[in-house]
Amino acid sequence: MRNWIIGIAIAGGIYAASTVMRADRDETGAIVDAGSIDAFAMRVGDCFDDGSTFADDSPEVNSVAGIPCSNPHDNEVYAVFDVNAASFPAGDEMARMAFESCKQRFTSFVGKDYESSALDIATLYPTRDSWNEQNDREVVCAVYDVAAAKLTGSVKGRAL
Repeated sequence: MRNWIIGIAIAGGIYAASTVMRADRDETGAIVDAGSIDAFAMRVGDCFDDGSTFADDSPEVNSVAGIPCSNPHDNEVYAVFDVNAASFPAGDEMARMAFESCKQRFTSFVGKDYESSALDIATLYPTRDSWNEQNDREVVCAVYDVAAAKLTGSVKGRAL
């Protein structure tokens, strides 16, 4: 009986910790309180700091450190889409495909072409394991300052 009670207490603690640590969103979906954002729950307009949580010492990102865009932050999500491929691309093709697809979406969000912008592109994309085991097809495109300066506010339409 005692082990059962301890198990319930531990489970409750884990649930409470994960709930407290999640980023809070307002009715529009904007992040209003900093916290963890699941990699599969990222949205256009989400801002986050460097320092991802990885799955079991693998290259798969589980979550990022979400933060309100009004606060200084490292990155802003500007596009989220699914890869259109029948099978997982060979070699480095997934990374190249994700970057090129993000680059195509850059100008319409930032308001300036990629080559002349002070911003660079970070991508999150499926690994072979997440593709095969989780049916992961999602690519997340984010911008960050090439000089590693913090961004404040959204970069949408600011032609940086």
